[in-house]
Amino acid sequence: MTREGSGAFIVRAMTDAMDDCEAEAERDNVKKNQIFGIEYEDGAFGLSSTNMLIHGDGNSNVVQASMFDRAEWIQDKNINIVLMNPPYNATKKFCDPQYTKTWDSKKKEDPSKGFHFVEWVARHVPSTCKIAVLLPMQAAIGNTGDVKKFKKKMLDNYTLDAVFSLPNEMFYPGASAIACCMIFDLSQKHERANRDTFFGYFKDDKFIKRKGLGRVEQTDQDGNSLWLKTEAEWLDLYKNKREVPGLSVMHKITCDDEWLAEAYMETDYTKLTVDDFERTIRDYYSYLIKSGGK
Repeated sequence: MTREGSGAFIVRAMTDAMDDCEAEAERDNVKKNQIFGIEYEDGAFGLSSTNMLIHGDGNSNVVQASMFDRAEWIQDKNINIVLMNPPYNATKKFCDPQYTKTWDSKKKEDPSKGFHFVEWVARHVPSTCKIAVLLPMQAAIGNTGDVKKFKKKMLDNYTLDAVFSLPNEMFYPGASAIACCMIFDLSQKHERANRDTFFGYFKDDKFIKRKGLGRVEQTDQDGNSLWLKTEAEWLDLYKNKREVPGLSVMHKITCDDEWLAEAYMETDYTKLTVDDFERTIRDYYSYLIKSGGK
């Protein structure tokens, strides 16, 4: 969820991956004792709890609260994986009280575009943890103000392992924000890691929009999932840090740089069509309108 004030994120502490469990008892233990979640907003909390209950995925450890009031609760869980989707334009009452004290009186919404949620969580989980977070594109390309401030804080303490540019209408029919997924390794600061960051241009996930249904998975003529094939390709690129024109690139970055594949990727012009050009122009005008540009 990316609605204002949702503050949604799921925290998972998993000693063994579900796929590695050899018995149902082991899987039950993971569901009951190794998956944790926090959600502030009533509707999102109800949906997440109900969905997990239906699928038997550990809803007993999902609590309704502000994460900023649950520091000790988080620290006690020995978290090793964090999945987050913070609000992108949260008002003051949903943000970290210590952070909002620094706001100018005219500020009504989170100037960090959700970044301060990530930095706060990073300080309250073990250094062995990894964080995967969905943030708006403004957080990736911003190099001024509070966005740059928190980009610098993250790199001063942690490593930016990867950034994936996601489908433009990923949240359809809900929020219209264009998001990316950032992965942070908390074990050491970025400069000390001294390695390139992986950037994936993962825009086409083989889902299409269907009125009343949202985004629907496509299949080939034999009924096989096109997403599963795409997922396997993306994971292979990321795990092996492979560069493929039009899909992925490795680049060394700082807090002053743009954190997205589009800034560094070599374009595979053989695959471009007139539709691609028109779509890019539409996306650009849409971005200008949303960002208040002219």
